[in-house]
Amino acid sequence: MVLSAAPAPMAHHQLLVFLSALTVLLLLARLLGGLAERLGMPAVVGELLTGVILGPSLLGHLTPGITGWLLPDDPGQMHLLDAVAQLGLLLLVGITGTHVDVTVLRRHRRAATAVSACGLLIPLALGIGLGLLIPASVSATPAAQRWTFALLIGVAICVSAVPVIAKTLSDMRLLHRDIGQLTLAVSVIDDVAGWLLLSLVATAATVGLTVGAVSLSVAYLLGFVAFAATVGRFLVRRVMKRVARSGEPGPAVAAAVVIVLVGAVITHSLRMEALFGALVAGVLIATTRSAQVLLAPLRAIVLSVLAPIFLATAGLRMDLTALAEPAVTLTGLAVLAVAIVGKFTGAFVGARLGRLDRWSAMALGAGMNARGVIQVIVALTGLRLGVLNTAMYTVVVLVAIVTSLMTPPLLRYATNRMAEGETERLRRLEHDTWQGRSPATAVTPTATPDP
Repeated sequence: MVLSAAPAPMAHHQLLVFLSALTVLLLLARLLGGLAERLGMPAVVGELLTGVILGPSLLGHLTPGITGWLLPDDPGQMHLLDAVAQLGLLLLVGITGTHVDVTVLRRHRRAATAVSACGLLIPLALGIGLGLLIPASVSATPAAQRWTFALLIGVAICVSAVPVIAKTLSDMRLLHRDIGQLTLAVSVIDDVAGWLLLSLVATAATVGLTVGAVSLSVAYLLGFVAFAATVGRFLVRRVMKRVARSGEPGPAVAAAVVIVLVGAVITHSLRMEALFGALVAGVLIATTRSAQVLLAPLRAIVLSVLAPIFLATAGLRMDLTALAEPAVTLTGLAVLAVAIVGKFTGAFVGARLGRLDRWSAMALGAGMNARGVIQVIVALTGLRLGVLNTAMYTVVVLVAIVTSLMTPPLLRYATNRMAEGETERLRRLEHDTWQGRSPATAVTPTATPDP
């Protein structure tokens, strides 16, 4: 019996470059993220700008020698960074799922259904229509892939960034509010549909879009959700309750990470997005409330270290010099306008049909308008599949940044006019405990009278 040779360890220079790049990306992402927050912007903006500064948009253009050493064109070297970033992204989405309160979704099911439907279908239709109108000189899409390109643009416009929404709601102390929970829950529903549509785009770009492929994707999705809601829920609750008995965060953190990764493995093996499995796993973990407070260390490391690395690597693939072309700039403005109008209008109309007041409708529209991480993922998928070129990738990511910037001030304006109920106050104290904040420092928002 001949044993195969063990793979050679990582070369000295390869490890040196990897560690150097990781250090620079994390350090700069933390600095720019902190600066963005001090300026009243989401940290995601500064973290994405890290890649813009280090990539071909700035330093890659001005100092190609330094950038070429730190971030070489060698695919193997970039794959090392991508692996760390992908782990951070999966855990970020999983942690987001732990904040979803399904009881709020049941209580507001009429509004949630209306907002989800309108907030998904209206921007999706507008995005597909816009995708068909974008000149081939900008999209560089062959005629055979025109509908695939248009569908990808529609998906990019209709999705909401659950991680960014959750982070924004958490930073603004709104996760405990019913409107915050409803915004998060509706965004999850929209993103489930978004992941399915993205899977269809991937199928169309590789093997073609057929009735068989669509039917199989839908069957896999429904089967996975049914399994998660029954067997998965039972197993996750048993595991999390058992590890919570020790009272130590270590076992709970390890169990949560494994559960999130298992969810990602299952959906990825079924040719769906791995992030969908991670999100569902996080929702299942949330059903064991006794383990929530023990996950604070995991939230800290994901939000402070791994997520910034992912966003920084995503920014590396942007090239703002493409905007020097007038056609690309005009296309970017058109995509931005359709993204804002489509999502905000869809969510607002859906909320009013669901009998919510205008301030709640405005808050939902503002919250769901944030694209952030998820739109970046859609853009990365399009780039990987060859459906998007660098110019269109840059346009889509810029839309993610601008819409994320718009969310906090609009949310603050709307929610300041909505009084906090007693149930919301109690939930706020509980969330403060999970986040490691002192409940004594929590300040109850007061409603501003209607103008």
